Formats: sequence, structure tokens, C-alpha cells
Amino acid sequence: MTATTTSITPKWHTTAEVAAMLGFGLSKTKMLVLTGEIRSVKVGRNRRILPAWVDEYIDRCAAEAEGVGAERWSA
Repeated sequence: MTATTTSITPKWHTTAEVAAMLGFGLSKTKMLVLTGEIRSVKVGRNRRILPAWVDEYIDRCAAEAEGVGAERWSA
């Protein structure tokens, strides 16, 4: 009999997992979630974040940084 390994890709992330992914502290990540900068849903007593929502936050931060950089150097 051969054993098979199944890899399960999580559909949701916890706030702690997102903090680790972004390299932020848990408090900062919770604040970003509470202010709506990172979208989330409440499931019971817990917050869950879709991977796409983390990507949205990163894309928005990168776009803002590029906009600020372009303004700074065009003056």
C-alpha cells in the first residue's frame, strides 16, 4: 500500500498569519483590519482574511509608494 500526501491550501488566513506574511506585528495588523485597510470577515469571534484581500492591500501600498516616489522626483 502506498501512502499519499495531500496538500491543502487554506482559503482563509487568520490575522496572525497575515501579520507573519507581511512582516508586521500582530497589533499593527489588527489595527489595519479594524480600520478596514485590510478587508476581513468575522466568523464567530474570529476575523478571517482572504488571500486576495492581502494582495489588494499590498497592491494599494505599492501604488501609493510609486505615486509618492514619482511626485518626489518630478519636482
